[in-house]
Amino acid sequence: MPLFAQSSAPYTWPDGKRVAVSLSFDDARLSNVDVGTPLLDQYGVKATFFVVPDAVKQRLDGWKKAVASGHEIGNHSVAHPCSGNFPWARQKALEHYTLDQMRSELLDANKQVQALLGVKPEVYAYPCGQTFVGRGRDTKSYVPIVADLFRAGRGWLDEGPNDPAFCDMAQLYGMEMDGKDFGQILAVLEKAREAGHWVVLAGHEIGESGNQTTRVAMLKQLCEYANNPANGVWLAPIGTVAAYIQKKTPDSRR
Repeated sequence: MPLFAQSSAPYTWPDGKRVAVSLSFDDARLSNVDVGTPLLDQYGVKATFFVVPDAVKQRLDGWKKAVASGHEIGNHSVAHPCSGNFPWARQKALEHYTLDQMRSELLDANKQVQALLGVKPEVYAYPCGQTFVGRGRDTKSYVPIVADLFRAGRGWLDEGPNDPAFCDMAQLYGMEMDGKDFGQILAVLEKAREAGHWVVLAGHEIGESGNQTTRVAMLKQLCEYANNPANGVWLAPIGTVAAYIQKKTPDSRR
């Protein structure tokens, strides 16, 4: 018997919703709490913020307010390690990490976030979307560590939504929303709704323009669209949606 049942019927979401959507932002950038959380709170929308502890300290009061208002705080490591193929990451290159070092860093990040904000992260986002340590024949995946420590792990620059009846919670697809207008996002949502899929959107800065910036105008339109019951959108943090799927489909945690 297959681990996950094959079905042509759309997945059933709470309250008859037809598509799940999660907004997520990386790095604890200043604009996340200077611009983003006040805007989202106006619409009653809660997002997932994957934070680096040192960045949280730069706006600690703002992040405490974000937690108090119901936004989810996720782990994004301590050093934000990526491939040393990026010159800026050379001193914290994944190629130089071991699995033990990565586990230790993720546990340390959890500890620091909990000390700063009083919450223990249950979800993780892979810096640069990269899931390996080492190089060449010594390369190893640290996905199993993420599966062990967190409810879910999110990727970056992925090309589609997640099928809740099949997806690997430790390797959720995260689709870029930086620089996109609402029309581009709407096309993704409408396609996902046909199958009852889960769209996990990923961004960085929140503002009017700029590199790696999710546009304020798009967020406003998306929140308005999701808040219209006729559109059948369940807009919730990653951990909330993951918990729902895991309760309904226990094998999704394997």
